[in-house]
Amino acid sequence: MPMCVEDRISSFPDYILCHILSFLPIKEAVRTSIISTKWRCLFSSISTIEFDHCLLSGLTDRNVDSFKNFVDRLLKFSDQVSLDCFRLSDGISSWNDEDHDFDVSGWICAALCRGVKEIDLQLDNLGDAPPVLFTCHSLVKLTLEGKGSKLEVPPDACLGNLKTLWLENWVLFGDSINRLISNCHVLEDLAFTDCCIANTSELTIQSPSLKELVLDFFSEGLGDFNHVLVINAPNLVYFRYYSKIVDGYTLSNMNSLENADVHIDAFDFEDDETAATRLFSDDEINATRLIQGICNVRSLTLVIDGVIPPTVPFPIFHNLIEFSFYGREIWLVEFLYCAPNLKTLKFSFSDVPGTRWKTLLTEVPSCLLFHLKEIEMLISCSDKHMIRYFLDNAMVLEKLIIRVRDLTATQREKARNKLLQLLKNSKKCQIVIL
Repeated sequence: MPMCVEDRISSFPDYILCHILSFLPIKEAVRTSIISTKWRCLFSSISTIEFDHCLLSGLTDRNVDSFKNFVDRLLKFSDQVSLDCFRLSDGISSWNDEDHDFDVSGWICAALCRGVKEIDLQLDNLGDAPPVLFTCHSLVKLTLEGKGSKLEVPPDACLGNLKTLWLENWVLFGDSINRLISNCHVLEDLAFTDCCIANTSELTIQSPSLKELVLDFFSEGLGDFNHVLVINAPNLVYFRYYSKIVDGYTLSNMNSLENADVHIDAFDFEDDETAATRLFSDDEINATRLIQGICNVRSLTLVIDGVIPPTVPFPIFHNLIEFSFYGREIWLVEFLYCAPNLKTLKFSFSDVPGTRWKTLLTEVPSCLLFHLKEIEMLISCSDKHMIRYFLDNAMVLEKLIIRVRDLTATQREKARNKLLQLLKNSKKCQIVIL
């Protein structure tokens, strides 16, 4: 006789089964309705609803009306449980185009009426997003991808329980976005990725609850850099900033900062029309002031593209123990003197090391004498004097990693042998040549 297999999963309480179904694509969750009577309507109580581009691409003229009715029943039943997450993402075609006439705005409103906690919208056209999206008190996380659209924030915007706000590929207007940030009273994680700032003299981010901040303004869209960046975030722990240098920086109360990733770029004064209205010395001063504002950081990655020599003296980075750098040698020389407790250093130069490096010979930075334990450098084979300098002066060095650039396999082996010959009499530390 065939063995009878016990269905243990179906014996679970409905709330556990609904939780399990929430991890499945919506199409697979609906298919479970044929398992048994118990499963017939369970999918309608799932707490996570996602309509992605794969689901959209599977629709035809014959089944699109049935799909619309299904979505209406799934989202708009009055006795539905509250939603944890509602997610819409586009592909080649869009949920928000005129061909299908989907009621995307109605779907968003229905999710908000069900007390949704997280909304993730990745749509080609979000211009008609309902204003209630920015006044919903149940939202804890909001992710909006704009595909280069202008973000319109209503005057009464207020997201009182929002902790995470991620905006990607938007044109942001300063007054509008400043108002939105100031009315997110418990915001902890804020990210502007591939965004542009337009028509504003000041971008202000003032939040006592903010812990993580990402500002990525290297988008190729509209927007300008003629504004002042103001940050007041006493509990900020992580800061990432990718941008051309703006008109000014006021960074205050960042004493909690632990990790910063800063990538700044000077304007091309020959090719950039905006640069014609700027002074070269302004970029020098503003870049240095930006760095001054994060002087309490423990771990810093700094990338500086273009010719931006520091002109204002650096403060002492007492807390800095990890430093990764790419740019001109003058910045690294300044940092070594201003980071007395540095333990780990990684660097490569955008220029050929010149005479500025030799200033280190007159006075050895204290971090080399007492704290620096690991160095990783990307250099050319001709930079042997720099290697020799670190080996002679980094008194507590434990590991030196040397990466030699732009060499064939044969050249790399020859360079390796020369470097090993140079290093054979060095004090006892681990040396790796790549």
